[in-house]
Amino acid sequence: MPTDRPTIDCQVHAYDRNDEENFRSVLAGPATVTGDEMVAAMDAVGVDGALLISPYTIYGYDSSYCEGVRDRHPGRFGLIAPFDPNSPNVGAEVDAWAERPGVVGARIVLSFEGISADHPGLDQVLEAGARTGIPVNVLCWGQMGVLAELAQRHPQTQLVIDHLGLQQPFAPPPPDEPWAELDSVLSLAQFEHVAIKISGACTLSHEPFPYSDIWEPLSRIFEA
Repeated sequence: MPTDRPTIDCQVHAYDRNDEENFRSVLAGPATVTGDEMVAAMDAVGVDGALLISPYTIYGYDSSYCEGVRDRHPGRFGLIAPFDPNSPNVGAEVDAWAERPGVVGARIVLSFEGISADHPGLDQVLEAGARTGIPVNVLCWGQMGVLAELAQRHPQTQLVIDHLGLQQPFAPPPPDEPWAELDSVLSLAQFEHVAIKISGACTLSHEPFPYSDIWEPLSRIFEA
């Protein structure tokens, strides 16, 4: 049935070719996913817009490439950038980020950084999220306990769990037990200000399309 509601992808990453070999880590994916290539791919399948997240594993805390993509394709992307909790002025940095046209959120990376829940920089980011009204996205597989503590301390901050809250492989094969930590993820459903993105789910499947083995665990997330 036709609808006027736009189709929005909840999480995409764009990046240019690594000509200067300055990526933070080994690239998992095509040699490039430029802004133009991303828009063409979206147009091909009828996606109207997307949340464009500067890829931490490639650019670290430098979001300038994705900012340029959004500027070249106005109206197609909402911007989300990761912030470094170790920066002494991280709260002010989030404040300034929230004023930029096209910004829809900030991000913290718990899974790779090994940051404890009492790190003052995390509080600064979450306080800035509440102050500016932008959600804070959290990459947090293996760190549900940390996220639970943060959610308890910051009830006024909208938190968004990235990538199902589960570790997803950069390339096949999937883990033997890809949903082993699902109960820990579901425990966060107690917090009304915590949402979750259903992104990258097919990377956890041991089956070809339409990935029949992911739908039962996904239904548990929908129901929670």
